[in-house]
Parts: sequence; structure tokens; C-alpha cells
Amino acid sequence: MGADRRFFEGLGPQTASDLAALAGAACVGDPSTQISELAEPALAGAGDAFFLTSGAPPSSAAGAVVISADPDILDNAQGLAAGIIHPDPKAAFAAIGASLYRLRPHDEGAGAPSRDIAPTARIGPGVILGQGVKIGSNCQIEAGAVIGPGVEIGADTRIGSRAVIQCALIGSGCEIYSGAVIGEAGFGLTPGAEGLVSLPHFGRVVIEDDVVVGALCTIDRGMLADTILRTNARIDNHCHIAHNVDVGASVIMAAFAGISGSVKIGPGAQFGGRVGVADHLSIGAGARLAADAAVMRDVPAEEMWAGSPAQPIRSFMRETAWIRRQVHGKASGRKKDS
Repeated sequence: MGADRRFFEGLGPQTASDLAALAGAACVGDPSTQISELAEPALAGAGDAFFLTSGAPPSSAAGAVVISADPDILDNAQGLAAGIIHPDPKAAFAAIGASLYRLRPHDEGAGAPSRDIAPTARIGPGVILGQGVKIGSNCQIEAGAVIGPGVEIGADTRIGSRAVIQCALIGSGCEIYSGAVIGEAGFGLTPGAEGLVSLPHFGRVVIEDDVVVGALCTIDRGMLADTILRTNARIDNHCHIAHNVDVGASVIMAAFAGISGSVKIGPGAQFGGRVGVADHLSIGAGARLAADAAVMRDVPAEEMWAGSPAQPIRSFMRETAWIRRQVHGKASGRKKDS
């Protein structure tokens, strides 16, 4: 577990007490516990740190937990090697992450891994390729594209001009149109003692085979897990897919759709233009969302929803018809009175 070393350089291990001091937190348990990685709670093991805001940790093997001083949470963390206690565990977690990992730069100097570019790949003028990049056969990388360190691109994939890609694994037969930005950090924030703190994004973007990403789309890398676009997904121009979103196979997404963090989209779902989806929701397989829908709760499979806030299409149409009758009925009444 931990950040992919193709994209992030490890700076650890560090002791739990040193990490606590760095974050301005207290350390309980064994202060000499060695921490090398960050992890999600369900996957944390020895040498990993994770943060916990409620409930019990799923594993007693984790190296350290970053928690608040809430008595119930402290009780749940008993048995772990070390605890790092801070009023805002997310802010502490961000500080710890910055001391354990660093995004690999484009120019890593002597001794960096070489690039692996298939002889049949075509590289346009002005393309920037980071160290450790792998580009498959018959790929086309168009003018001015920037491919970050460690990025892997499968056979027969086309990357449009001035696209920027980092922290990403891209499959075969894909098309990434001009100006798309894939693998930047997402929009995760938490209050800190001196203002807003950006949360760490040490995950990846994984794009499977035969996916199309439109021009000027933005796809954020995950925080610790991956942002995933599954086989044959079709994303129109100007869409935004936030961190940790899982886009199912053959999903269709029209222009200006915005998907907030940690949304799971089932296979075959369809999004009209300018649809917005709130975070941590589930969109069922085959669901259809009408243009301008603002989705604030889970959408079951195969249903069609519309409106703001979105609701099943029949309910939306009944409400729309009722409002129209009220407005036009009153207007007709005023005209007769005059």
C-alpha cells in the first residue's frame, strides 16, 4: 500500500513522534513506530498511517492512526502501535503526507529511469516527456503535449495537442483530446490553524481501454486510491471528474458535466449536458440524468432523473406541469378581471 513510486518519491520512514511534532500533534503509544506510507483505513498495515474520524479501525496491524481527541475515537484506536492526536486530524494528515512523499519532477537528473517509447509511436513537435514514461506501439502524441514522469500509455492511443497528463496509467485505443488535464490534484480542503489546508493527493488516474476524454476536460487523481475511467467510457468536452470517482464501462457524459469526489457511476449510465453530481453518491447502472440535473442523492439503476434537485422524471414532470398551471391560471384570471 502507499503512493505509486512511478509518480511519487518516498521520503520516509519517519517515527510517529517526529511526524506528530511536524503536525503540531500529540503522540501516544510507541513513539518510535516507523511510518513510511499513507493508506486508507481498510488497507492500512504495518508502517502505514491513516486518519480516523469515526468508528473502529478495520485493522489492528496499522502503524499509526491520526485522530482527534474525541474519547470515543480514542477508545476505538486502542491496540494500534501509535496514535497521533490533533484537533483536526485531516490537517495533521496533510502535513504528515507532505513529509512522506514528493511528486516526481520532470527532470530527475542523472540516474533517473529512462523512457520506453515504441519505435512506431509518433511524437509531435514540442512534446515534453518525463523520465520513466512508457508509450506503446502506434501511439500518437501531438504537438505541445506534456507527459509526466512514470506515465504509461497503451498501444494505439492518441494524445491531443497541449494535453497535460501526470500520475496516470492510460490503456490502449484511447483518445485524449486537446487541452485535457489528467492527474492533477483534486479539490480537497480542510480548515487549519492558519487557514485552509489542501489535503494530500497521492493516488492516480487509471483509464482503461477504448476510453475517449474530450477537449479541455479535467480528471483529478485520487487522494489515496485511484480515479478510474473504465472501458469504453465516453466523456465529452469541458467535463470535470473529481478525485476518487469511479466511472463505469460505457458511461456517456455530455459537455460541462461535473462529478464531485468519490462518486461511483455504474456501467452504461448516461449524463446530459451540464449535469452536476454531489460527492459520495452512487449512480446506478443504466441510469439516465437529464440536462441540467443537480443530483443530491443516490440514483437507482435504470431510472431517469431530472431537475434541481434531481428526482425521478415522472415526479419532475408532474411538478413542472403543476407549476405551469398555477402560473398560467393566475395570469388568465388577472386578464379576465381587467
